[in-house]
Amino acid sequence: MDKFRMIFQFLQSNQESFMNGICGIMALASAQMYSAFDFNCPCLPGYNAAYSAGILLAPPLVLFLLGLVMNNNVSMLAEEWKRPPGRRAKDPAVLRYMFCSMAQRALIAPVVWVAVTLLDGKCFLCAFCTAVPVTVLGNGSLAPGLSPPELARLLARVPCPDIYDGDWLLAREVAVRYLRCISQALGWSFVLLTTLLAFVVRSVRPCFTQAAFLKSKYWSHYIDIERKLFDETCTEHAKAFAKVCIQQFFEAMNHDLELGHTHGALATAPAGSAAPAPPEGAEEEREKLRGITDQGAVNRLLTSWHKCKPPLRLGQEEPPVGNGWAGGGPRPPRKEVAAYFSRV
Repeated sequence: MDKFRMIFQFLQSNQESFMNGICGIMALASAQMYSAFDFNCPCLPGYNAAYSAGILLAPPLVLFLLGLVMNNNVSMLAEEWKRPPGRRAKDPAVLRYMFCSMAQRALIAPVVWVAVTLLDGKCFLCAFCTAVPVTVLGNGSLAPGLSPPELARLLARVPCPDIYDGDWLLAREVAVRYLRCISQALGWSFVLLTTLLAFVVRSVRPCFTQAAFLKSKYWSHYIDIERKLFDETCTEHAKAFAKVCIQQFFEAMNHDLELGHTHGALATAPAGSAAPAPPEGAEEEREKLRGITDQGAVNRLLTSWHKCKPPLRLGQEEPPVGNGWAGGGPRPPRKEVAAYFSRV
Protein backbone atom coordinates (compact mmCIF):
# COMPACT_ATOMS: atom_id res chain seq x y z
CA MET A 1 0.00 0.00 0.00
CA ASP A 2 2.87 2.35 0.78
CA LYS A 3 4.33 1.74 -2.68
CA PHE A 4 1.07 2.75 -4.35
CA ARG A 5 0.91 5.85 -2.15
CA MET A 6 4.47 6.79 -3.15
CA ILE A 7 3.63 6.29 -6.84
CA PHE A 8 0.49 8.42 -6.48
CA GLN A 9 2.44 11.20 -4.74
CA PHE A 10 5.09 11.06 -7.45
CA LEU A 11 2.45 11.41 -10.16
CA GLN A 12 0.89 14.34 -8.33
CA SER A 13 4.23 16.12 -7.97
CA ASN A 14 5.08 15.47 -11.64
CA GLN A 15 1.63 16.05 -13.11
CA GLU A 16 2.87 17.79 -16.24
CA SER A 17 5.30 14.99 -17.11
CA PHE A 18 2.60 12.46 -16.33
CA MET A 19 0.09 14.16 -18.66
CA ASN A 20 2.72 14.37 -21.41
CA GLY A 21 3.27 10.64 -21.03
CA ILE A 22 -0.46 9.97 -21.20
CA CYS A 23 -0.73 12.04 -24.39
CA GLY A 24 2.19 10.13 -25.91
CA ILE A 25 0.54 6.82 -25.05
CA MET A 26 -2.72 8.02 -26.61
CA ALA A 27 -0.84 9.04 -29.76
CA LEU A 28 0.73 5.59 -30.06
CA ALA A 29 -2.64 4.02 -29.31
CA SER A 30 -4.28 6.03 -32.10
CA ALA A 31 -1.67 4.84 -34.59
CA GLN A 32 -2.13 1.25 -33.41
CA MET A 33 -5.90 1.61 -33.65
CA TYR A 34 -5.63 2.74 -37.27
CA SER A 35 -3.34 -0.15 -38.17
CA ALA A 36 -5.82 -2.60 -36.61
CA PHE A 37 -8.83 -0.88 -38.19
CA ASP A 38 -10.38 -2.74 -41.12
CA PHE A 39 -11.00 -0.04 -43.72
CA ASN A 40 -13.80 -1.08 -46.06
CA CYS A 41 -14.70 1.47 -48.70
CA PRO A 42 -18.34 1.13 -49.83
CA CYS A 43 -17.30 1.76 -53.45
CA LEU A 44 -20.50 3.66 -54.20
CA PRO A 45 -20.55 7.19 -55.66
CA GLY A 46 -22.86 8.60 -53.02
CA TYR A 47 -21.16 7.02 -49.98
CA ASN A 48 -17.41 7.03 -50.59
CA ALA A 49 -16.88 10.67 -49.60
CA ALA A 50 -19.14 10.46 -46.53
CA TYR A 51 -17.46 7.27 -45.29
CA SER A 52 -13.98 8.69 -45.77
CA ALA A 53 -14.87 11.97 -44.06
CA GLY A 54 -16.25 10.04 -41.10
CA ILE A 55 -13.08 7.96 -40.79
CA LEU A 56 -10.88 11.04 -41.08
CA LEU A 57 -12.77 13.32 -38.66
CA ALA A 58 -14.81 11.25 -36.18
CA PRO A 59 -11.95 9.35 -34.44
CA PRO A 60 -9.83 12.53 -33.98
CA LEU A 61 -12.81 14.24 -32.35
CA VAL A 62 -13.27 11.29 -29.99
CA LEU A 63 -9.55 11.24 -29.17
CA PHE A 64 -9.58 14.99 -28.52
CA LEU A 65 -12.50 14.69 -26.10
CA LEU A 66 -10.80 11.75 -24.37
CA GLY A 67 -7.65 13.83 -24.00
CA LEU A 68 -9.66 16.59 -22.33
CA VAL A 69 -11.55 14.17 -20.09
CA MET A 70 -8.35 12.49 -18.89
CA ASN A 71 -6.85 15.87 -17.96
CA ASN A 72 -7.47 16.71 -14.30
CA ASN A 73 -7.44 20.43 -15.02
CA VAL A 74 -10.72 20.33 -16.98
CA SER A 75 -12.83 20.48 -13.84
CA MET A 76 -10.58 23.20 -12.44
CA LEU A 77 -11.01 25.28 -15.61
CA ALA A 78 -14.80 24.82 -15.58
CA GLU A 79 -14.96 25.72 -11.89
CA GLU A 80 -12.86 28.85 -12.37
CA TRP A 81 -14.86 29.90 -15.43
CA LYS A 82 -18.30 29.48 -13.84
CA ARG A 83 -17.59 30.68 -10.32
CA PRO A 84 -19.02 34.05 -9.19
CA PRO A 85 -16.40 36.82 -9.18
CA GLY A 86 -16.99 37.68 -5.52
CA ARG A 87 -13.98 39.47 -4.06
CA ARG A 88 -11.62 37.98 -6.65
CA ALA A 89 -11.94 38.99 -10.28
CA LYS A 90 -11.48 36.38 -13.01
CA ASP A 91 -8.62 36.94 -15.42
CA PRO A 92 -9.48 35.84 -18.99
CA ALA A 93 -5.78 35.50 -19.82
CA VAL A 94 -5.39 32.82 -17.15
CA LEU A 95 -8.42 30.93 -18.45
CA ARG A 96 -7.05 31.09 -21.99
CA TYR A 97 -3.67 29.82 -20.82
CA MET A 98 -5.26 26.90 -18.97
CA PHE A 99 -7.42 25.94 -21.95
CA CYS A 100 -4.55 26.23 -24.43
CA SER A 101 -2.32 24.06 -22.23
CA MET A 102 -4.97 21.34 -22.11
CA ALA A 103 -5.85 21.64 -25.79
CA GLN A 104 -2.22 21.33 -26.89
CA ARG A 105 -1.85 18.01 -25.11
CA ALA A 106 -5.27 16.75 -26.19
CA LEU A 107 -4.52 17.51 -29.86
CA ILE A 108 -1.52 15.18 -30.07
CA ALA A 109 -3.49 11.98 -30.60
CA PRO A 110 -5.90 13.49 -33.20
CA VAL A 111 -2.98 14.94 -35.15
CA VAL A 112 -1.29 11.54 -35.21
CA TRP A 113 -4.50 9.90 -36.44
CA VAL A 114 -4.96 12.40 -39.29
CA ALA A 115 -1.28 12.17 -40.28
CA VAL A 116 -1.30 8.36 -40.32
CA THR A 117 -4.57 8.32 -42.27
CA LEU A 118 -3.23 10.65 -44.96
CA LEU A 119 0.12 8.87 -45.19
CA ASP A 120 -1.62 5.52 -45.59
CA GLY A 121 -3.75 6.83 -48.46
CA LYS A 122 -6.73 4.45 -48.24
CA CYS A 123 -9.12 7.10 -46.97
CA PHE A 124 -8.06 9.62 -49.62
CA LEU A 125 -8.31 6.95 -52.33
CA CYS A 126 -11.86 6.11 -51.30
CA ALA A 127 -12.93 9.76 -51.10
CA PHE A 128 -11.50 11.07 -54.39
CA CYS A 129 -11.49 8.03 -56.66
CA THR A 130 -14.32 9.55 -58.72
CA ALA A 131 -12.17 12.66 -59.38
CA VAL A 132 -9.35 10.85 -61.18
CA PRO A 133 -8.57 12.55 -64.55
CA VAL A 134 -9.42 9.72 -66.93
CA THR A 135 -8.45 11.70 -70.03
CA VAL A 136 -4.91 12.13 -68.65
CA LEU A 137 -4.25 8.80 -66.95
CA GLY A 138 -6.47 6.43 -68.96
CA ASN A 139 -8.02 5.87 -72.33
CA GLY A 140 -9.60 9.25 -72.88
CA SER A 141 -11.10 8.33 -76.21
CA LEU A 142 -13.54 5.93 -74.56
CA ALA A 143 -14.60 8.26 -71.73
CA PRO A 144 -17.04 10.37 -73.80
CA GLY A 145 -19.08 7.24 -74.52
CA LEU A 146 -20.10 7.01 -70.85
CA SER A 147 -22.60 9.24 -69.11
CA PRO A 148 -21.40 11.06 -65.94
CA PRO A 149 -23.37 8.76 -63.57
CA GLU A 150 -21.97 5.66 -65.28
CA LEU A 151 -18.43 7.05 -65.19
CA ALA A 152 -18.77 7.93 -61.49
CA ARG A 153 -20.16 4.46 -60.72
CA LEU A 154 -17.23 2.86 -62.54
CA LEU A 155 -14.54 5.00 -60.89
CA ALA A 156 -16.10 4.55 -57.44
CA ARG A 157 -15.06 0.87 -57.62
CA VAL A 158 -11.35 1.67 -57.94
CA PRO A 159 -10.66 1.07 -54.18
CA CYS A 160 -12.28 -2.39 -54.45
CA PRO A 161 -10.11 -4.69 -56.59
CA ASP A 162 -12.61 -7.54 -56.43
CA ILE A 163 -15.41 -5.66 -58.17
CA TYR A 164 -13.52 -3.16 -60.32
CA ASP A 165 -14.04 -3.92 -64.02
CA GLY A 166 -12.87 -0.73 -65.71
CA ASP A 167 -9.33 -1.66 -66.73
CA TRP A 168 -10.33 -1.07 -70.34
CA LEU A 169 -10.87 2.61 -69.40
CA LEU A 170 -8.34 3.21 -66.61
CA ALA A 171 -5.82 0.83 -65.10
CA ARG A 172 -6.59 0.45 -61.39
CA GLU A 173 -2.92 0.45 -60.35
CA VAL A 174 -2.40 3.79 -62.08
CA ALA A 175 -5.34 5.41 -60.27
CA VAL A 176 -4.27 3.98 -56.91
CA ARG A 177 -0.69 5.21 -57.27
CA TYR A 178 -1.87 8.63 -58.39
CA LEU A 179 -4.25 9.17 -55.47
CA ARG A 180 -1.89 7.71 -52.86
CA CYS A 181 0.89 9.99 -54.05
CA ILE A 182 -1.33 13.03 -53.53
CA SER A 183 -2.49 11.71 -50.15
CA GLN A 184 1.08 11.18 -48.91
CA ALA A 185 2.06 14.64 -50.09
CA LEU A 186 -0.83 16.10 -48.11
CA GLY A 187 0.11 13.97 -45.11
CA TRP A 188 3.73 15.17 -45.00
CA SER A 189 2.57 18.74 -45.55
CA PHE A 190 0.17 18.36 -42.63
CA VAL A 191 2.96 16.99 -40.42
CA LEU A 192 5.26 19.86 -41.41
CA LEU A 193 2.62 22.53 -40.77
CA THR A 194 1.62 21.12 -37.37
CA THR A 195 5.28 20.84 -36.35
CA LEU A 196 5.97 24.45 -37.34
CA LEU A 197 2.82 25.61 -35.58
CA ALA A 198 3.80 23.75 -32.41
CA PHE A 199 7.27 25.28 -32.57
CA VAL A 200 5.83 28.77 -32.94
CA VAL A 201 3.37 28.30 -30.10
CA ARG A 202 5.82 26.68 -27.68
CA SER A 203 9.01 28.60 -28.47
CA VAL A 204 8.45 31.83 -30.35
CA ARG A 205 5.25 33.14 -28.76
CA PRO A 206 6.57 33.42 -25.18
CA CYS A 207 9.52 35.48 -26.43
CA PHE A 208 7.24 38.28 -27.63
CA THR A 209 4.75 38.15 -24.73
CA GLN A 210 7.05 37.06 -21.94
CA ALA A 211 5.50 39.21 -19.19
CA ALA A 212 1.92 38.18 -19.98
CA PHE A 213 3.03 34.57 -20.42
CA LEU A 214 4.73 34.47 -17.00
CA LYS A 215 1.72 36.07 -15.29
CA SER A 216 -0.73 33.62 -16.84
CA LYS A 217 1.53 30.67 -16.02
CA TYR A 218 2.02 31.80 -12.41
CA TRP A 219 -1.67 32.29 -11.67
CA SER A 220 -2.57 29.06 -13.43
CA HIS A 221 -0.20 27.20 -11.13
CA TYR A 222 -1.58 29.15 -8.18
CA ILE A 223 -5.16 28.05 -8.93
CA ASP A 224 -4.04 24.43 -9.17
CA ILE A 225 -2.05 24.56 -5.91
CA GLU A 226 -4.80 26.46 -4.10
CA ARG A 227 -7.37 23.87 -5.09
CA LYS A 228 -5.16 21.00 -3.94
CA LEU A 229 -4.43 22.66 -0.60
CA PHE A 230 -8.14 23.42 -0.09
CA ASP A 231 -9.02 19.79 -0.80
CA GLU A 232 -6.33 18.61 1.62
CA THR A 233 -7.59 21.01 4.29
CA CYS A 234 -11.18 19.86 3.77
CA THR A 235 -10.05 16.24 3.98
CA GLU A 236 -8.20 16.92 7.23
CA HIS A 237 -11.22 18.76 8.65
CA ALA A 238 -13.57 15.96 7.59
CA LYS A 239 -11.37 13.36 9.29
CA ALA A 240 -11.23 15.38 12.52
CA PHE A 241 -14.99 16.06 12.34
CA ALA A 242 -15.77 12.39 11.85
CA LYS A 243 -13.38 11.34 14.62
CA VAL A 244 -14.84 13.76 17.17
CA CYS A 245 -18.39 12.87 16.15
CA ILE A 246 -17.70 9.13 16.57
CA GLN A 247 -15.99 9.71 19.92
CA GLN A 248 -18.98 11.69 21.16
CA PHE A 249 -21.33 8.97 19.98
CA PHE A 250 -19.42 6.23 21.79
CA GLU A 251 -19.12 8.36 24.94
CA ALA A 252 -22.87 9.01 24.91
CA MET A 253 -23.63 5.32 24.39
CA ASN A 254 -21.22 4.35 27.12
CA HIS A 255 -22.81 6.85 29.48
CA ASP A 256 -26.32 5.55 28.73
CA LEU A 257 -25.21 1.97 29.30
CA GLU A 258 -23.52 2.77 32.58
CA LEU A 259 -26.54 4.59 33.96
CA GLY A 260 -28.47 1.35 34.47
CA HIS A 261 -25.58 -0.56 36.03
CA THR A 262 -24.08 2.13 38.25
CA HIS A 263 -27.19 3.90 39.45
CA GLY A 264 -26.86 2.33 42.89
CA ALA A 265 -23.09 2.66 42.93
CA LEU A 266 -23.27 6.41 42.35
CA ALA A 267 -25.02 6.88 45.68
CA THR A 268 -22.20 5.10 47.55
CA ALA A 269 -19.38 6.68 45.57
CA PRO A 270 -17.18 9.15 47.47
CA ALA A 271 -18.04 12.79 47.05
CA GLY A 272 -14.62 13.73 45.73
CA SER A 273 -14.47 11.17 42.93
CA ALA A 274 -13.08 12.68 39.73
CA ALA A 275 -14.94 12.71 36.42
CA PRO A 276 -13.54 10.53 33.61
CA ALA A 277 -10.76 12.26 31.71
CA PRO A 278 -11.32 13.02 28.04
CA PRO A 279 -9.59 10.66 25.63
CA GLU A 280 -6.10 11.47 24.48
CA GLY A 281 -5.95 13.53 21.31
CA ALA A 282 -9.47 14.91 21.69
CA GLU A 283 -8.25 18.47 22.14
CA GLU A 284 -5.92 18.14 19.17
CA GLU A 285 -8.76 16.93 16.96
CA ARG A 286 -10.97 19.81 18.11
CA GLU A 287 -8.22 22.27 17.20
CA LYS A 288 -8.19 20.86 13.68
CA LEU A 289 -11.89 21.71 13.36
CA ARG A 290 -10.98 25.44 13.50
CA GLY A 291 -14.30 26.30 15.14
CA ILE A 292 -16.41 24.70 12.36
CA THR A 293 -18.28 22.17 14.46
CA ASP A 294 -21.69 21.65 12.84
CA GLN A 295 -23.08 20.76 9.42
CA GLY A 296 -24.61 24.17 8.80
CA ALA A 297 -21.30 25.92 9.43
CA VAL A 298 -19.50 23.55 7.05
CA ASN A 299 -22.09 24.17 4.32
CA ARG A 300 -21.83 27.93 4.80
CA LEU A 301 -18.04 27.73 4.61
CA LEU A 302 -18.10 25.76 1.37
CA THR A 303 -20.71 28.08 -0.15
CA SER A 304 -18.70 31.12 0.86
CA TRP A 305 -15.55 29.62 -0.67
CA HIS A 306 -17.37 29.07 -3.97
CA LYS A 307 -19.16 32.41 -4.12
CA CYS A 308 -16.65 34.71 -2.49
CA LYS A 309 -13.07 33.50 -2.51
CA PRO A 310 -10.63 35.64 -0.51
CA PRO A 311 -8.84 38.39 -2.43
CA LEU A 312 -5.26 37.81 -3.49
CA ARG A 313 -3.88 40.53 -1.25
CA LEU A 314 -2.26 39.03 1.80
CA GLY A 315 -2.37 40.94 5.06
CA GLN A 316 -5.00 43.43 3.86
CA GLU A 317 -8.52 43.45 5.21
CA GLU A 318 -10.01 45.94 2.77
CA PRO A 319 -11.58 44.55 -0.41
CA PRO A 320 -9.46 44.67 -3.57
CA VAL A 321 -9.78 47.55 -5.97
CA GLY A 322 -10.22 46.65 -9.63
CA ASN A 323 -8.78 43.33 -10.76
CA GLY A 324 -8.21 40.97 -7.86
CA TRP A 325 -5.44 39.15 -9.73
CA ALA A 326 -2.99 41.99 -9.47
CA GLY A 327 -2.29 44.03 -6.41
CA GLY A 328 -3.37 47.62 -6.36
CA GLY A 329 -1.23 50.64 -5.83
CA PRO A 330 0.90 51.34 -2.81
CA ARG A 331 -0.88 51.04 0.47
CA PRO A 332 -1.26 54.20 2.57
CA PRO A 333 1.09 54.37 5.53
CA ARG A 334 -0.34 53.22 8.81
CA LYS A 335 -0.57 55.59 11.70
CA GLU A 336 1.19 54.29 14.76
CA VAL A 337 0.26 55.56 18.21
CA ALA A 338 2.51 54.96 21.18
CA ALA A 339 1.10 55.08 24.70
CA TYR A 340 3.24 55.39 27.79
CA PHE A 341 2.11 54.40 31.28
CA SER A 342 3.84 55.28 34.51
CA ARG A 343 3.21 54.10 38.02
CA VAL A 344 2.43 56.84 40.51
